[in-house]
Amino acid sequence: MEIEIRINEDEEDVEDVEVLDFIFNGLPRQLYTRHNHFDTLDDAAFRRRFRLSRACVLDLLISIERELEFPSDMNNAVSPMNQILTCLRVFSTGGHLQNIADFMGMHLSTVSRIVKRVSEAIARLYRQHIKFPSTNDEMSENQRNFFSISGFPKVVGAIDCTHVKIQSPGGVDGEIYRNRKQYFSINTQVICDANLKIMNVVARWPGSAHDSNIFNHSRIKDDFEDNVYPNCLLLGDSGYANGKYLVTPLLNPRTPPEQLYNESHIRTRNVIERCFGVLKRRFPILAYGCRLKVDTCLIIIVAASVLHNLALRHNDNVPPPLPELVNEEQLERLIQDGQIVAPGDIRNRRHVDGTRDFLIQNYFGNL
Repeated sequence: MEIEIRINEDEEDVEDVEVLDFIFNGLPRQLYTRHNHFDTLDDAAFRRRFRLSRACVLDLLISIERELEFPSDMNNAVSPMNQILTCLRVFSTGGHLQNIADFMGMHLSTVSRIVKRVSEAIARLYRQHIKFPSTNDEMSENQRNFFSISGFPKVVGAIDCTHVKIQSPGGVDGEIYRNRKQYFSINTQVICDANLKIMNVVARWPGSAHDSNIFNHSRIKDDFEDNVYPNCLLLGDSGYANGKYLVTPLLNPRTPPEQLYNESHIRTRNVIERCFGVLKRRFPILAYGCRLKVDTCLIIIVAASVLHNLALRHNDNVPPPLPELVNEEQLERLIQDGQIVAPGDIRNRRHVDGTRDFLIQNYFGNL
């Protein structure tokens, strides 16, 4: 019994020493082994995990390296390249940050700070990579590209909104983020060209906001109202009001010119649906849901749009699937019948001007 008592006393003494050591010196520092994925992975594996090619990532590194560089390498500072890859891994998986931390060899809190820091740095490249055509030559080139799709004249861009799923923000105003499909989201307005390049992004409205309301309060509408883009049209779906610069499909086409107009409209406007498909397949965090703060989600949407255009500039294309809820055979049948039926859209609005009728009578009616 005396021996057993001495052993227990020794164990208690050791535990007391460890507790006192934690009190005075803190927890022991944990060192992580950082993985050099940029050099160790082959091109195909790298692209599968980060959704961008090496050349594209190097281009991005050159643009934002100064903003990510730490003053020194003390305390095992994370290199700018590893910061970018950490952020891209979050974009490309939409997974929990703890899984990303284990994959990159970092602490959870480090990953959380890096995602916001890198996303902000990428989003600040907005004016360099996302811009509307400003010269007559650029607008004419856009119009020619759209015209080559299905013969629709004067089109400079296709506009639509997409919902980016988020977790419930809570609070008094949390319910305004619940959309008509009963999940929480950010309703994001995007305008793209015929090559799927994003020319304008509005990512600040909650899921309950209507598409037309977002457009009515956007700067791009003010520019069209001020005739900054003369002789140019935007193509939108029936969720928008028909106007002199934004044209929508006919709800009940009867005559051959009207059916031809609808056919040309849906084929030409389909680029925005393909753009959403490519964007959300490349960065699944926009499709599966972003489980971060709302302000961070808004930054991530803009950053993903910048990366999308950067990838297009490097010809780094991902074969997109058809958008959700779209059946290829059904789509072709709708085109052949000259009908456009948006899911859940049973609205029947009066059109406020004769822009679309003018196109039908003076262009499609003569073909």
